[in-house]
Amino acid sequence: MDEGLDDAQLLVKHGFFKDKYAEHYQYSDAKGYYVPKQGGYNGDHADQEVDEEANLSQNKQYYPTEYPKPTKRYRMIYEAFDMSLESLYYWTLNHLREDQGFPDIHKITDIFSASENSSMFGQQAQRKQIQEDRASNYLQGISELVKTLFQIVRELRVIDQRLEIYEKQDESQTADKTLKGIYADFAENQGQQTQPGSIYQLANQVGYAVLPDLFFNTWVTEKDEIDDIVDDADFNEQVKNIVKRKLYQYLNWKEKTYDELTQRRKFQIRYLRQHYTVIKQYIGWVKPYLKHIRRLQMNEDALDEPDLITSFETSSSEIEILGVKPNPGNTHNSCVLLTYQYNTRPVMQYQQERHQGPSHVGKCMMTIRTYAWTDAEVEQYKRMRQDQELELLGMVDDKLGSAMDMLGDELEQYLQEAEADLDDDPYTSRSHRSTSDDETSGKLEKVGEPLGSAYEPFTSAGKGLYDIGKLFIPDITAFLPEQAEPGPSSDPDDAASQAQSAAKQVYKNYKRAHGLIVSQR
Repeated sequence: MDEGLDDAQLLVKHGFFKDKYAEHYQYSDAKGYYVPKQGGYNGDHADQEVDEEANLSQNKQYYPTEYPKPTKRYRMIYEAFDMSLESLYYWTLNHLREDQGFPDIHKITDIFSASENSSMFGQQAQRKQIQEDRASNYLQGISELVKTLFQIVRELRVIDQRLEIYEKQDESQTADKTLKGIYADFAENQGQQTQPGSIYQLANQVGYAVLPDLFFNTWVTEKDEIDDIVDDADFNEQVKNIVKRKLYQYLNWKEKTYDELTQRRKFQIRYLRQHYTVIKQYIGWVKPYLKHIRRLQMNEDALDEPDLITSFETSSSEIEILGVKPNPGNTHNSCVLLTYQYNTRPVMQYQQERHQGPSHVGKCMMTIRTYAWTDAEVEQYKRMRQDQELELLGMVDDKLGSAMDMLGDELEQYLQEAEADLDDDPYTSRSHRSTSDDETSGKLEKVGEPLGSAYEPFTSAGKGLYDIGKLFIPDITAFLPEQAEPGPSSDPDDAASQAQSAAKQVYKNYKRAHGLIVSQR
């Protein structure tokens, strides 16, 4: 969740703002949410639900909630100490999905909290610790892999810098002198020790002081040209022979090291792709553990509520599901949002052999909200709730995203090059297929052709008469005006009406089925 954003600003961020303020925000495909054109998110622009959150309607006290403004809302508070309250959730879920015809059910929120001294708190803490240990191991591995990723990219950058000098040596004397300097500093001198036969060591001897100047200023690109170019110089034969020998060694070193650097770069490119794939795989492995940790995390706000007492065996749960019913020919879907807030007392029971599980008894507050949303608005709402509840999942993606931003465009360029290299490889390319396979498939198609039946002469004669008749009888459909197929309409009122009808049936039918008083409204 973004730091400093309240519920109203979060609604605006994910597109739930009033129509008159739409010009202040722009949707970002890269980020997946709306960004303000100027300034920040204004909570007053939110199309937010404002309703009574307690029994204070006689004082006209209404409070903003964290939900978008619905077209209709129902609320029911059900309290029972002699039955399991899971039945309320499953009864309304099945009634909405099966009887009211809402095929798409999305679970949005599933948060559980328990008092510190309760048995559920101890069991949940043990399970959470196991998930945290697994996740920490994966996160540590991801950190080490990202650190190694920087080293691989740095090494590729150094190789590219060196290869650029090799490739420009044939057309630039400056590049040639630079490469000769690398040869004299690293190839002839091992470390800090100057070898006896190196250019700089020979220059200290009498008669060879001019040797470095001849070596660096003689521009030769091919071995066959050495003799012709050096023989034209006006120096003694002994110096010419040493220059020829050094130039031949230099050109030979240049060819061998260029091939070596090229192969090394190709290997590093493939290794980079493999390394990056392993990082993404680790992220895919750690995400379920982070999701489990977040769901096992106690709601700190609920722990401060008066319904949860440390010395009592009490628990609090919040469940939210979204039912979506597509309407043919309409871009808006009928959406019903059900929110369950449980304040219960978990009772541990042995149900099958040694399997121990809780049975919750207590109070539940169910709220039903209706909306007319498009597919994009449904996804925006799901992202908003994930932005609130599952911020741990974005932490790992942000870690990899920050590393990619620091590496710049080089990492993306190297990865694209690795993909192109794999596509060109005949052993890894998807398009690689032997000629025998093509010939076999062609033969199978010929074998699979249908054979003529015994009635083919008669059906062929009838087909011929039909074709002749078409020449004398015109096709009247050609003179009829073309009718374009109707496209999908945008009718939020119709979608909202169907959602309100389904919510009303869920609300009243549950009351009727359980002997509760049903109002006539």
